[in-house]
Amino acid sequence: MGNPIEARLTELGLTLPDAPAPAANYVPYVLSGNMLFVSGQISMGPDGFITGKVGDDLSVEQGADAAKACALSLLAQVRTACDGDLTRLKRVVKLTGFVNSHGDFADQPKVINGASDVLVDILGDAGRHSRSAVSAAALPFNVAVEIEGIFELA
Repeated sequence: MGNPIEARLTELGLTLPDAPAPAANYVPYVLSGNMLFVSGQISMGPDGFITGKVGDDLSVEQGADAAKACALSLLAQVRTACDGDLTRLKRVVKLTGFVNSHGDFADQPKVINGASDVLVDILGDAGRHSRSAVSAAALPFNVAVEIEGIFELA
């Protein structure tokens, strides 16, 4: 029958990146029972980090694209944790999104929607999740967005 998640990625014209290695003293994910906790994934595109302050250097739409890149990296980490078998992913439980922005920026939810929307596009109802979307005065490497996630595995 094949993998419906991989088929949906192909249908949407999306490709998961290689799961990024940690940039400091932490692990990329922790599996506890059937819950997978994925460390924050920073916005990275094919040409490197997606950087800048959203609402200043980047538009809300560009920030949402950065958040979408984070979501794809989260799924790449899930795929690695599942030994390449994304059919083990039961649902996205929670996302916590950080947006590199100034104190007067108030569109963090619109930015993190870039991640939420693509997860629902790929996973359907299993992609619906609880979440937080907050501003950060600075993020590692001056990236635009960082998102961590909690996933339930079968």
